[in-house]
Amino acid sequence: MSGKVLAKDIMTKEVITVNADDTIEKVAQLMLNHHVSGMPVVDGEGKLVGVISEGDLLIQDKEIKAPAMTVFLGGIVYLENPSRFNKELKRIIALKVSELMSKKVYSVGLEDPIEKVIKIISEKEVNRVPVVDNNKRVLGIISRQDVIKATHS
Repeated sequence: MSGKVLAKDIMTKEVITVNADDTIEKVAQLMLNHHVSGMPVVDGEGKLVGVISEGDLLIQDKEIKAPAMTVFLGGIVYLENPSRFNKELKRIIALKVSELMSKKVYSVGLEDPIEKVIKIISEKEVNRVPVVDNNKRVLGIISRQDVIKATHS
């Protein structure tokens, strides 16, 4: 690409977003369906309030310990009651996005240069940077892959 590359040139305009009141179950479903590893969290007016990523869900998962079990005569035998595990799993998927999302969000504007995006991704160690207008409404998103494509074309 020749000339100055701006955020608006490389951003994905169709952004999958979730609301802070949505459940983690909905987030997991959206991630699977759209093959994304994270998404901006917006309020009722579409304003950026946070970001939720697979990492946020995985941290939560560490608390879940699968019930001890063994295989006996081709069948699974639980060595402890699996209901605790099921309850924990239900509790986590019922959590609201607001409980797990990162509230510290780094965003850029449409006219910001790609260098600013690269700096945020490398220094803040994030995988995606939302692109917002002056009112913090989400207009697009730039992933690490978008930056790689733009700098290697």
